Amino acid sequence: MSISPSEKVLRLARKKKIFRSRDLDDIHIPQIYLKRLVERGELVKLERGIYTLPDVEISEYQSLIEARRKVPNGVVCLLSALSFHQLTTQSPFEVWLAIERTAWMPRAESLALRIVRFSGKAFTEGIETHKLEGEKIRVYSAAKTIADCFKYRNKIGLDVALEALRDGWRKRRTTTDELWHYATICRVANVMRPYLESLT
Repeated sequence: MSISPSEKVLRLARKKKIFRSRDLDDIHIPQIYLKRLVERGELVKLERGIYTLPDVEISEYQSLIEARRKVPNGVVCLLSALSFHQLTTQSPFEVWLAIERTAWMPRAESLALRIVRFSGKAFTEGIETHKLEGEKIRVYSAAKTIADCFKYRNKIGLDVALEALRDGWRKRRTTTDELWHYATICRVANVMRPYLESLT
């Protein structure tokens, strides 16, 4: 028995949970079926070009996955990276993403994004790739994130940076060598020095 185009779209939605309209090109289905399924209540349009099922269970990482799909070249940073590494008591309602200084500024209607522009090694160094729900997410390492927090302490608060440093050290998620390395890249070695010296 042949499968209808609508059922193929729904199977894709069940597999990916959140998907893009252009994903239909891979299964050779015209995008008009998206509109029909939304009108029938079988799909929900999250924002332009992004769809999901109405009763889908969203994991704690779903906002990171959605952000990656919206901004493929972005890197999870600062408060979102701290939360990912479990180095903060903060629970950010926005997804913090780093993009290159010259990159196009993304817009998201249904997803709360906080975009920060990094440049040079401050953008390219310390990126880890983690697989979540079948998607590859780029996140700054714990040590790089801690250094970033000191660099952006005026935005997120020095108390958050200090909490992250203490937690990262206590949980053995980083070393002094790693912290010094990223402190130098982020140009906050002088700021971090007294706090790093107090740990050792």
